[in-house]
This record gives sequence, structure tokens and C-alpha cells, in this order.
Amino acid sequence: MRYWLMKSEPDEVSIDDALAAPDQTVPWTGVRNYQARNFMRDAMRVGDGVLFYHSSCAEPGIAGLAEVASTPYPDPTQFDPTSRYYDPKAGRENPRWMLVDVRATEKTRLMTLPELRDLPELSDMLILKRGNRLSITPVTPGEWRCIITHLRK
Repeated sequence: MRYWLMKSEPDEVSIDDALAAPDQTVPWTGVRNYQARNFMRDAMRVGDGVLFYHSSCAEPGIAGLAEVASTPYPDPTQFDPTSRYYDPKAGRENPRWMLVDVRATEKTRLMTLPELRDLPELSDMLILKRGNRLSITPVTPGEWRCIITHLRK
């Protein structure tokens, strides 16, 4: 089992939106970074743990827990000319962008970025590295355990 931190802007899809969705599951659309896409396409497996992170908001941080709920498949927004994620270079026969479905399992208290930075056990966590802007990053088992422990306090 692997673990991931997946960022979502809460005005696009929040943990509350995911929990209210059918089967508490949302497609993780709109990823337009090749490394993040490759994580979904090549490394994620159904059942992997997800830290649901709210970004680009007043108070960014981990807002809930989720799990990968599907194998990767083409992101339909790449084919929709009315979508802000439209990619004219993507073809249905050769899609450029993939996604996975994510099933929300729990809303947690908000674990903020400063709180994450204050934990020495997380000093190597990718989200805390200067200049990291990836929307999806791997999380080590140790980082996962540390975060889960602090979320439960």
C-alpha cells in the first residue's frame, strides 16, 4: 500500500463535496503536470491512502482522508473545449491526461501547513520542500503514521 497527498482547491472540490458525492467518490480531474499524472497512471493502486489537502485557500492544509478508488482512466476534461482543462493536443485514441477516482473516507480537523512544518518527523515531506508545487506527492509510511497520529489528537 502506498500513500499520497492530493491537493484540491476547496472551491473546486472540497472534502465536504467529496463526502456528499455518490459513493463519496470524485474523479480527480484537471491534473496538468506530467509528474503528477505519472503518479496516478503508474504508481497509484486502488486502496492507497490519500491525505485530502485543501490548497489555494485562506488556510491550506489537510482537511480529510480518502483512498484511491479506481484504476487510472482518461480525464474527460481534456476533450471538452468548454473546460478550463481542455487540451487541444489530446486525442481520444491517445489521451495525454489520466485521472483516478478518489473516495473520501473522513473529514478531519484542518492540519495546517505551519503545523506540518512544526513536526520534525515531516522535515523531508515533499509538500514542505521549497518550490514544490506538485498537486500530487507521495507520502512515506512514516509520514502517514505521524500525520494520522496528530490528526487523532
